[in-house]
Amino acid sequence: MPAPQPALDPVVLKLWTAVDPHSLKVMELARKVAGTAATVLIRGESGTGKDQLAQLIHYLSPARDQPFLKIDCASLPAELVESELFGHERGAFTGAESLKRGRLELAGNGTIVLDEVAALTVAAQAKLLRVIEEKKFERLGGSETLQISARLIALTNADLERAVALRHLREDLYYRLNVFPIVVPPLRNRRADILPLARHLLENICALHRLPKQSLSPGAAAALEAYDFPGNVRELKNMLERAAIFAPGQEIGADLLPAHLGGRERKETKTTLQEMERQYIAEVLDYTRGKKTRAAQILGISRKTLLEKRKRYHLD
Repeated sequence: MPAPQPALDPVVLKLWTAVDPHSLKVMELARKVAGTAATVLIRGESGTGKDQLAQLIHYLSPARDQPFLKIDCASLPAELVESELFGHERGAFTGAESLKRGRLELAGNGTIVLDEVAALTVAAQAKLLRVIEEKKFERLGGSETLQISARLIALTNADLERAVALRHLREDLYYRLNVFPIVVPPLRNRRADILPLARHLLENICALHRLPKQSLSPGAAAALEAYDFPGNVRELKNMLERAAIFAPGQEIGADLLPAHLGGRERKETKTTLQEMERQYIAEVLDYTRGKKTRAAQILGISRKTLLEKRKRYHLD
């Protein structure tokens, strides 16, 4: 008798019961790949729900009762990413005072999620390629070859084709990751999901903050449906959380949503070259999770120049 499936995260459950045709196509792909051991590449803009989709694939798979482990490749220093992924032997490097098992080992027959896989160093990419092709690896500083049986799911919001062209991502690794790609559409391209998702998020927000159950006024609902959500589901959740906390009653009106949703804050602007540069640098720093050396490499400037521009544009 199969073990019962663990309860899904509420947002994951909502993605699973999506109503927009674009989302239903994504769910169909997730269900198909869940029963296999294939490596999955999930692509999409920031805030679209790539993490939740990875969780869904895990929970729909035969490995649902096995570990689900995640590594943020962009936020950890290169040496820590490799240690987290492969583990290390005692004395492998300064500070390695005892043996440490990495995520590949700890995951067993479960799932390992590599968030922003394109941020891995070239050396780590070469080791990851071997893991995918041979299902083998060694701990840092070790000689024992270990087997991996966990599924790999890679997440990214980066332009991988451009990363390959710029030699930031190995071409052979790209093709090995791209066996079963799933592109999560931005929220603006699945508008039928906006209100059901908003109501579901609002219910969870009220429960989290112990607030009375709240609803959306017709005006607020219309404003949400008409908005493009550059920040996707994450932006929707944040604005609903703020509105719920400040709502005087049990209904969220359009006045509690950001002014730009209803067109109440319109003014003609002309973007200068400096403003465009500032925005681009900010986006790259966000993508690299504040890693200045990596950001400077992507921008094609020195670390010193990047620090000067951060100071000039008040990006501290």
